[in-house]
Amino acid sequence: MMKIMLVGSGGREHALAWKLAQSPILRELIIAPGSDAMANIGRCLPVSAEDVDGLLALAKTEQPDLVVIGPEVALAEGLADRLAEIGIAAFGPSAAAAQLEASKTFTKDFCQQHNIPAARSCNVEAYAEACAYLDTLPSPYVLKADGLAAGKGVVITDDLDEAKQAAKEMLAGQFGAASKRLVIEEFLKGEEASLFVLCDGKTAVPMVGAQDHKRAFDGDKGPNTGGMGCYSPAPILDAAMTTRVMRDIIEPTLHGMIAQGSPFCGVLYAGLMIDNNGPKLIEYNVRFGDPEAQVLMRRLQNDLLPALLACVNGDLDALPALQWDPRPGACVVLATKGYPGTTPKGSTLGGLVKAGQDTDVEIFHAGTKQAPSGEWLANGGRVLNITALGDDLGQAIAKCYQAIEHINWPEGFCRSDIGWRAL
Repeated sequence: MMKIMLVGSGGREHALAWKLAQSPILRELIIAPGSDAMANIGRCLPVSAEDVDGLLALAKTEQPDLVVIGPEVALAEGLADRLAEIGIAAFGPSAAAAQLEASKTFTKDFCQQHNIPAARSCNVEAYAEACAYLDTLPSPYVLKADGLAAGKGVVITDDLDEAKQAAKEMLAGQFGAASKRLVIEEFLKGEEASLFVLCDGKTAVPMVGAQDHKRAFDGDKGPNTGGMGCYSPAPILDAAMTTRVMRDIIEPTLHGMIAQGSPFCGVLYAGLMIDNNGPKLIEYNVRFGDPEAQVLMRRLQNDLLPALLACVNGDLDALPALQWDPRPGACVVLATKGYPGTTPKGSTLGGLVKAGQDTDVEIFHAGTKQAPSGEWLANGGRVLNITALGDDLGQAIAKCYQAIEHINWPEGFCRSDIGWRAL
């Protein structure tokens, strides 16, 4: 029986906690910092997910058998390395391996070095460089902050002047240190999908595909966000395409990281663009996606904990095959009006009990707090993740929106077209 420490407080971590709590080998789950919504799943302790020193001190005190690191910041800052130094196992890559997400310039250079198909691009640190490279590209123009920007450090525009202005603002510190360097790349056409892969450093096991909706508004309009909804499986990531992604993208990445002395252990999330010529890598993330994890945890039929342990212990090749609910899953994100900009906190979320009555529906809390009265209040940008399974994708999505109809929250909004590509 195991004591597990989960790091994080968002919807992804709520879903991971929900799944871990079902494990027959779990003795105790502690969550740092967790949330009011997770308090009935595990013991929540008030240490920020970005406070690496505080998390290390907590792990020394609690002595968990395994630390599961949810968000990317702690990984990039070396939490897994520091836990290893004190003999505590962690699910998540080293800081060196986490560069695959933490530095887009690192990943672009890595892809070139290891012949991994990706968009043509240029890394720039000066405005004049940015303008010169933008002048060589056809529209639309894609600009990305080099570092971590909570999923918001990407600008896509058809207008060259807008692209140059965006480069000026980003390099001037729009995203802080994250945009001191930029990657400017050609716009890839095709269909976007994400593949999640468990890795133990030498072996990679694909999970399932998903498709995320990054833009804030219907029709893929508006600013980029952390994700407004998703569905799984992604029809474009069938068995043949998954095999091709593993061969052309994932396996060369694993071999390349070994060659660089920083083998990748954890979950690798490949954002892909797929067209008639095959898959290209858009970007890597080094943790479960949010909101994709919410749907993956709903569909995964195995106990999650042995799979995470197999990654940590280096024996993923002996793990029994992962089994997935054959029913598709969907997630619709409810966000506070104004997201991804600054959003007010404290508005009341009504009707959650009625919204979650369908046994195929599960509501994960991304940014909420509970008032002393028991009412749920909005406490962030992305607030609720409404997930559902259905006999087909259309039914899963319909169940999400039927649940949302019961939620009384005038201060919130959601996209009404999640899954439109597949439908």
